[in-house]
Amino acid sequence: MSRMPDPQVIPAPRNRKKLGMLAVVLALVLGAGGIFVWLRPQHSTSAAESGSVQPTLALETFVVNLSGSGERAYLRVGISLGLSHPLGSDSQDKVPMALVRDTVLSVLSSAQPEQLLQPEGKRQLKAELLRALQERVPQLGIQDVYFTEFLVQM
Repeated sequence: MSRMPDPQVIPAPRNRKKLGMLAVVLALVLGAGGIFVWLRPQHSTSAAESGSVQPTLALETFVVNLSGSGERAYLRVGISLGLSHPLGSDSQDKVPMALVRDTVLSVLSSAQPEQLLQPEGKRQLKAELLRALQERVPQLGIQDVYFTEFLVQM
């Protein structure tokens, strides 16, 4: 007489299908969650030296030709501006971006490539940008300039 296999030892095909479907659904949920975390918008805040959070305004990357020693040189720089007060969601549209970009481009294009290769030259450029932006767009309350990317090509 043939003996029937013990149902506890061999899982039924139906249970294997359920486990497989559960694994696929779990993988899809985890993958979608990972994509969401990776693509979500970043808050525009930066930690100040004092440890408090300071609102910032991230600007698009600037690429400018540099005047200088007769060689062709350019600067690629990412800039974020440290603000004294956060911009509301409706005031983001009221930021005079054309004026901000014009001011930044004017200061950047007058920089000398040899100076930008030195730490002191970068600090001086930051100070010039800050002074010019505070003069031309005082309503933004700009307190600091942060370089998020900095490349000098000679």
